[in-house]
This record gives sequence, C-alpha cells and structure tokens, in this order.
Amino acid sequence: MNRTQQLLEDTRRARLALVKATSEEKNQALTAMAAALEENMSQILEQNQLDLQAAQGQIGTVMQDRLRLTETRIHQMAEGIRQLVQLEDPVGKVLETVRRPNGLLIQKKTVPMGVIAIIYESRPNVTSDAAALALKSGSACVLRGGKEAIQTNRAIVKALQQGLKTVGLPVELIGLVEDTSRESATQLMQAVGLVDLLIPRGGPGLIRACVEQAKVPCIQTGTGICHIYVDKDADLSMALDILNNAKTSRPSVCNAAEVCLVHKDIAAEFLPRMEQVLVEQPRQEGKPSVELRLDEQSARYIPGTPATPADFDTEFCDYILAVAVVDGVEHAVEHIRAHSTGHSEAIITANQQTADAFVQGVDSAAVYVNASTRFTDGEEFGMGCEMGISTQKLHARGPMGLAELVSYQYIIQGSGQVR
Repeated sequence: MNRTQQLLEDTRRARLALVKATSEEKNQALTAMAAALEENMSQILEQNQLDLQAAQGQIGTVMQDRLRLTETRIHQMAEGIRQLVQLEDPVGKVLETVRRPNGLLIQKKTVPMGVIAIIYESRPNVTSDAAALALKSGSACVLRGGKEAIQTNRAIVKALQQGLKTVGLPVELIGLVEDTSRESATQLMQAVGLVDLLIPRGGPGLIRACVEQAKVPCIQTGTGICHIYVDKDADLSMALDILNNAKTSRPSVCNAAEVCLVHKDIAAEFLPRMEQVLVEQPRQEGKPSVELRLDEQSARYIPGTPATPADFDTEFCDYILAVAVVDGVEHAVEHIRAHSTGHSEAIITANQQTADAFVQGVDSAAVYVNASTRFTDGEEFGMGCEMGISTQKLHARGPMGLAELVSYQYIIQGSGQVR
C-alpha cells in the first residue's frame, strides 16, 4: 500500500469522529486552528520562502504572487476560519417535511459529504480554507497541492493539525498528500469508496484531467475567462475604475477580467482613456502595465498587440487584456456565450433595460451590473472562506461555501406501514 492510499484510509476512519461532533465542538476546533496558524506564523513564512526561492525562474512573477504569504495574508487566513465559526452549522437542517396519507413522516435533512479531496495549484491559502470548510460541514479532507507550494502546505497543515489536537480531534481529519506527482492526483480522482467529492482548483489542464479521468463525483471550478462589457450608456469614469480593478488588482486570480468588450458608439472616446489608465499611467509610475490584445476595430483607436482568435479563449492570469468592439448588448452576449467559461461577467451601463437584457442573456455563475468581477468570492458573498468557484450547474454553482458542501438524506418515521 502506497502512502497516498494509506492517507486516504486513515482520513476515512478519522472522519467518524465528526459524525457525533456538535456545532460547539466543531467551532472550538476551528478557533484552535485559526490560533495555531498565527502561533506558527514564523515557521510558515520560513517554509514559504523556501518555496519562493525554488520557484525563481520556474514560474512568472504574477504566479509567484499567488504563492507568496505575508503576515497579513496569514492573519487573513486565520480570520477566514474565524468567520466560519460565526456561520450557522449546515449539518442537520431539515429542508422539507412531508406527512403522507398512510402516516409516514418524511424529512429531508442535510448530512456531511464524508471525505472531500481537493487538488489545487500555487495558492497555499486554499490549504487552510479547504480544511476549515470541510470540518465545519462535518467532513474530513484530503489536500493535494502543487509541488511549488509543498513546503508551505506542510507547515500550514502541521499548524492546523496542532489545533485539532488541542481539542481532542484526530489529526488525520486533515490529510496532506505529499507526493506531488501526476500519479497521486490520478489516485485521488479514482479513489472510489474513499473519496466522496473531488474538487479541482487550478488551470484548464487540471480541470480537464479531472473531468476525463475522475471516477468519483467531481465539481469543476476555477477557470475564469471573465468579460466586462462597456455599454454605450455607461458612465465611462465608472467603467474605467471597474475595469482597472477587475484587471489589475490581482490579475492571477480566476475572477480577474480577461476580456473587455466596448460598444462601437463610445469606442473612440473610451478606448484612449482605457489605454491611458491601464498602460500609460502605470508605466509612468513604474508599475506593471497591461498588454492590450486588440481586434481590428479597437486597433483603429489605440496601439496594442493584434489579437489572435485564441486570445479570446485564454485565461491569461497576467497583465494581459483582450479587447473587442461590439455592435451592442446582443453582440456582447453572443460573444460571451461563445467564449466564456461560465465564471463571471459584468456590464457597465446606466440603461436598466440593457442591463436586464445582459443579465437574461448571459449564462454564467455570477453576472454583475456596474460592479467588478473581483467580488466573485466566498468572503465577499458573506460565506466566509470558500472551497472554490463552481463553473458548472450541478450540484453547486458560483462560490462554494458551507451550504454547498453538504448532501442530504431522507429520514422516514413510520408506525408499522407496509407497501
């Protein structure tokens, strides 16, 4: 038996300790886990530096930012866990009650998933978020991060397990797969009977591999080709602020904008202002500027790189923005439906009728009117931390918080009825 198989079996057994755990006991564990993260901050940062040093020359600066931890980020990780303490326990809620004519009382009640496996890349904050969400929702978790963050993930899991130990829960409730080879990922995808739910968080290659190879239930997450459509009736200053935030505040994340669509009637005015905000101004200030990939029409108004068809189907996760001019909201919706990954899209307009047409026409998990796509996030939606952003429609969609991490069963009370 290899180490990953042993880990899965240990986690499966440990999960039984949560079956009888009360909400208070789970919250005590979460509180202890958050405290342990902060108590072990120096060790976590030390290991993170080792990962960052190994990443030099291997991944770009934007992706290094996803990997980097700071004191502030660790405090935020701990705070995300503490927010879960304040949220209602999702387990044991009666969703429906039906009394049948034959006297049977049927209740539909929420129950834990069991064992949740998460395969993810780069971002070590996912380690604490996933572990905390799983525990609050009554499940054990098996974490498999990328090789670029293995030292950091080890340190984080060690701290979280320390928190579990202080409240008398088995440390095996949080398992870390230390084998970062492709084989270990495949093993999680095919761990029938040991894994109840698999959640991949990463690039298109990882998501595709899980969809094609998984034999356990799998939720697709993450890939975000997010669009912002600037309508002819938009407040252009507002549009610039929103676009700048959506593209540059953190370009490596899945809710960052990758495509800007501009109505033809305002292109001549808006595009030069956009180029000033995204390219010229940051360049003058010594900050990263955005490379604009322009279709033929937008290239008439501003300089940039000629866009290829592939640019409108790429999640750049970088300071790159594909730009196209469209004839109106119908054309914008048509473009988004052809190129979106179903994550987040936004329209900037003062015309409510146009906004309604956009919302009705776009089939993505989150659709914004006059706001940045960067809000597609569990914490921003009031869920505390999140397990990921689901871009599918079954069984969860959008930010996955506690409510999305439970299943349900039917409890039937009888008095001797037979059929």
